[in-house]
Amino acid sequence: MALPERTPTQSTNAEKRSVGRGLFRKCAGCGAVSTVEELEARFLVCGACSHHHPMPVEDWTRLLLDGAELELWDEHIAPTDPLAFDDGKPYPERLARAQRNTGLTEAIRIGRGRLDGYRIAFGCFAFGFMGGSMGSVVGERMTRLFERAALERLPVVLLHSSGGARMQEGILSLMQMAKSVAALGRFRATKKPYVSVLLYPTTGGVAASTALLGDVNIAEPNALIGFAGPRVIENTLRTTLPEGFQQPEFLVAHGMIDAIVPRLALKQSLATLLSHLVGRAA
Repeated sequence: MALPERTPTQSTNAEKRSVGRGLFRKCAGCGAVSTVEELEARFLVCGACSHHHPMPVEDWTRLLLDGAELELWDEHIAPTDPLAFDDGKPYPERLARAQRNTGLTEAIRIGRGRLDGYRIAFGCFAFGFMGGSMGSVVGERMTRLFERAALERLPVVLLHSSGGARMQEGILSLMQMAKSVAALGRFRATKKPYVSVLLYPTTGGVAASTALLGDVNIAEPNALIGFAGPRVIENTLRTTLPEGFQQPEFLVAHGMIDAIVPRLALKQSLATLLSHLVGRAA
């Protein structure tokens, strides 16, 4: 069957829709349009309003670690399907899709690197991988991050960005809260610092476990930090929440976090912290 030819109007409209696709990006904060190159050069911070857009693990490694080098730990630990969970799509299919889309094996990457010369154990959640949800493998990697840091007597820098526990693994995912916090408790015996960085969003079981237990807790501007979402809390408690609830400024004012640090100043701020908490770089 022959396809109908496009009229000149149809052709022009299609070309208009395609022009600039992938070349420009609109800011989610102010609506300003930047080229992708300009935004990436600023590590996805808007040049007009300083809105911080979510950033993939690879860019965090490039921003914070010397030479963008991270010696990966425990990439061989792979998620399985212990509950044969199916919510309309089998869990293994969701995992495979997340792995294809992100190029990651799970929702967290851990390893050893250097930050301004300081040897650190580094971890970073990937919100793009099933909402950064914490399943058995994420919990195991977090646990091993603290355990290996304890063995090597390294400070820990862990970047959190998660929607919480992974429902496809049920109680097995919830168990990771206790397991990772227990590992953190054992790590404390080394007297090495643990710095938690809270990104958009840090919620659910991750917020209720390691995210707010750092020796120093740092948040990015416009991060959302809390256990349940504001709408859920308001509907449950039948009350109106204070203005700015779960925003970094509110949390600093109420003693929940220690500082708000813009993304482009984060590496220097972390280096300054390490200089005070660890001493001179090895």
